[in-house]
Amino acid sequence: MKGLLKNREIWLGLAILAVIVLVTLRFPRFSQPGNLLTILNDTSILMMLALGQMVVILTRSIDLSMASNLALTGMIVAMTNAAFPFLPIPLLIAGCVLVGAALGAFNGILVWKLDIPPIVVTLGTLTIFRGLVFVISGGAWVNAAQMSPDFIQLQRGSFLGLPVLTWFAIVVAALFAVLMTRTPLGRSFYAIGVNPTASVYTGINVGRTKFLAFVISGAVSGLAGYLWISRYVIASVEVAGGYELTIIAACVIGGVSIAGGIGTVGGALLGALFLGVVNNALPVIGVSPFWQMAISGAAILLAVVLNARGERSKGRIILKTAEAAP
Repeated sequence: MKGLLKNREIWLGLAILAVIVLVTLRFPRFSQPGNLLTILNDTSILMMLALGQMVVILTRSIDLSMASNLALTGMIVAMTNAAFPFLPIPLLIAGCVLVGAALGAFNGILVWKLDIPPIVVTLGTLTIFRGLVFVISGGAWVNAAQMSPDFIQLQRGSFLGLPVLTWFAIVVAALFAVLMTRTPLGRSFYAIGVNPTASVYTGINVGRTKFLAFVISGAVSGLAGYLWISRYVIASVEVAGGYELTIIAACVIGGVSIAGGIGTVGGALLGALFLGVVNNALPVIGVSPFWQMAISGAAILLAVVLNARGERSKGRIILKTAEAAP
């Protein structure tokens, strides 16, 4: 029972349920299945991006360029579709993933080979990628009239009662669950976050593993580039501006430790869902956008405090055990 009470995912799930119940008491339609499915669908892209960010944070790194990567790959695929509308959509999606992975690999190479701090690298590429969006587009927008119907409609369809966009999130989440729990690479992400020095002695190539984490986050950003553009049918320099902070917030709220080594796929998904529910609930109860930002920020600070206290508590238990040992 104590283990259940200390489970971060359970508490986060209860918090999401509490928000839904409280809003429903005032606006009964909020908890209708159709509305809850809409919230889940609206949060699907954030869920995928949070998973990509999670693997980077686990290695004691951070990727501030994910939103800019999304904007750049989104502009590339939108311009490609506008110029060659006959190209198959699966081919365009695969191209997005490859371009995003290449941008992530650029981050990873700088971190791995040049040993530049990840926050410095991705802060720089955040600006570079965003600038490239302007360069390749000339500052122009690509709108719905220039996109092919198939490009727009794919993720707006449904399958087995769920929107296709939600299915994208489900498939990505399943892949990450397998990666983090069933593969040596997933275990290496955790090992590096816990103790990068000891990881070297176990045969883990720390630099290469961090590089692969950035490649994965980039690939997810590339996929999100297509999904974002096809959903909102507009590609511009401003796409997903500042969204990198929301991605990091979803991870932190979901219990992913900024110090590395701690975090789960379920936690990252619930962190994103929590933000999605809150962001949908606040306008319903008449909260202004400014208060929405403040409340979201307060939730992030609270999550950071809880994470820090939890980590210190674990450290004290280990110390006491060591002192008690003969």
